[in-house]
Amino acid sequence: MGQFEAGTYDCIVIGAGHAGAEAALAAANRGVDTLLLTMNLDMIAFMPCNPSLGGPAKGIVVREIDALGGAMGKIIDRSHIQMRMLNTGKGPAVRALRAQADKVIYQSEMKKLIETTDNLTLRQAVVDELIVEDDEVKGIVTHIGAIYRAKTVIITTGTFLRGEIVIGDLRYSSGPNNQMPSVKLAESLENLGFDVVRFKTGTPPRLNSKTIDYSKTEIQPGDDVPRAFSYETTEYIMDQLPCWLTYTTPLTHQLINDNLHLAPMYSGMIKGRGPSYCPSIEDKIVRFADKGRHQVFLEPEGRNTNEVYVQGLSTSLPEHVQRQLVASVPGLENAEIMRAGYAIEYDAIVPTQLWPTLETKKIKNLYTAGQINGTSGYEEAAAQGLMAGINAASRVLGKEEVILGRDEAYIGVLIDDLVTKGTLEPYRLLTSRAEYRLLLRHDNADMRLTELGYEIGLIRPQRYAQFTEKKRQIQEELERLAQVTVKPTEEVQAVLAEANSTPIKEPLKAIDLLKRPEVMYAHIEKIAPADTPVDEQVAEQIEIFTKYEGYIKKSLQQVDKMKKLENKIIPENIDYDAVANIAHEARAILKEVRPRSIAQASRIPGVNPADISILLIYIEQGRIAKVSNE
Repeated sequence: MGQFEAGTYDCIVIGAGHAGAEAALAAANRGVDTLLLTMNLDMIAFMPCNPSLGGPAKGIVVREIDALGGAMGKIIDRSHIQMRMLNTGKGPAVRALRAQADKVIYQSEMKKLIETTDNLTLRQAVVDELIVEDDEVKGIVTHIGAIYRAKTVIITTGTFLRGEIVIGDLRYSSGPNNQMPSVKLAESLENLGFDVVRFKTGTPPRLNSKTIDYSKTEIQPGDDVPRAFSYETTEYIMDQLPCWLTYTTPLTHQLINDNLHLAPMYSGMIKGRGPSYCPSIEDKIVRFADKGRHQVFLEPEGRNTNEVYVQGLSTSLPEHVQRQLVASVPGLENAEIMRAGYAIEYDAIVPTQLWPTLETKKIKNLYTAGQINGTSGYEEAAAQGLMAGINAASRVLGKEEVILGRDEAYIGVLIDDLVTKGTLEPYRLLTSRAEYRLLLRHDNADMRLTELGYEIGLIRPQRYAQFTEKKRQIQEELERLAQVTVKPTEEVQAVLAEANSTPIKEPLKAIDLLKRPEVMYAHIEKIAPADTPVDEQVAEQIEIFTKYEGYIKKSLQQVDKMKKLENKIIPENIDYDAVANIAHEARAILKEVRPRSIAQASRIPGVNPADISILLIYIEQGRIAKVSNE
């Protein structure tokens, strides 16, 4: 088939999953002429695994995406069937929102947003090849020979690159949910010299809700107070559907042990590395043999379907074994499988081949985002897509690229981990990965990132005005509480008794009273009310800042110390062979990763403090040997 010129754009995004949708919207909303290509227009922002968003760390990422002007938070607020705040009994650093989505409505709402966004063209096509000249991407070629030219290209192909589905001893070429895989594009990337790894992920069976006996399970309702991910949401869905909890049994475990020889992970059928933080039920039974049972959550996939997602029962065992496994779980004795569970193997590129902007080091103006970079999860994908879209637009517009620090956002932690350390398995964001997690909270994502979102043109003026007003109110109320004196009156002592707090013997500033762990802002409102009522979100910020002030200040001091190293930039074309006395292993890794700063270099596994000291002295001496660009 002959080739033909089909159009020219500023930015082409390949793939319309969670990464592709955010990338295309970000680029288009920055005024860049953008083309979004997808294999199937009916699969935009599809959720092939659990139709849910959020949870520890991930929920904060969704808030950060929204604070920067991304779409995910707004769409889930319009399409969820249940929303819950997790870890409410713990500190603010680990609180996180989680929503169960109606996956069809989520897709439909995202597609509608894409179709109505200016500067954005949506088209169905299979991309087979990248056009690269002098190590710079110039466009793409589709399977029917259409040539699209572009200044920048973002690849967000998820698990489609040479995807293969595995069930028992059956293996066939496929993307998720029996979609067409992307084979020729994978070959194109390999031919361009990219290092590729083989990863694996999996999904559980889907059951027919009508055949489940919920009386044998525990109900898991949503919160009965309004919740939202987006700072723009004003209308809340309160008509929620419950999820349900049940458990595996000794029979479940026996069935798995008896059939391990049929499990692709143990028979040798699967070679790719899977996510250790989200193991299959076979893997759980083997790794945690001492546990008598494992949780199984029954989660509806939407309001207008009977399909139920069985979280905790991810498996690639043959379907006849899956039927027995399901029947061994209380409440599922007569449950019908509507879709069998499966594993999928796919290609991912080694992410240390990327700059922190998500531009590839090998090919200029080519960006990658999402599971192609070795991550797992819709939230991680969307975050990368947003940043790739922002930076591709920056390149087109000739503006400064955007790189988030580890102290600014979980998104910064995610991308820095990927490009600095790489990953040996599908990467999942966890609160433990963030050293400044007290600064990176669910409640303060807007305080951290709205300013930046406004500067790059993704936050509208009206929303920015609301943000600045909120900021002003917080500052003014903190100043007021520092000045107001609370006296030991009967009324005050009664409020303190209500809070289970000890009486005061002498006058105290209101802010010092709020520092007591058991005293909430609601108590202060009774004792020393403001002239005008304080907004709930403002009160939350005041309460957290006051109670955790010492810890927050300590974290900020650590940030300042690290920033000095972040500001020590390593010349891009430094010749590491000319740096004497650095260990051979460190030299090889530094040449591969090519860190941008001393701080990033210090985070690379295999580079020790002695190597960093030598490198620092070498750079500060100013006699930098550089590798020729020729």
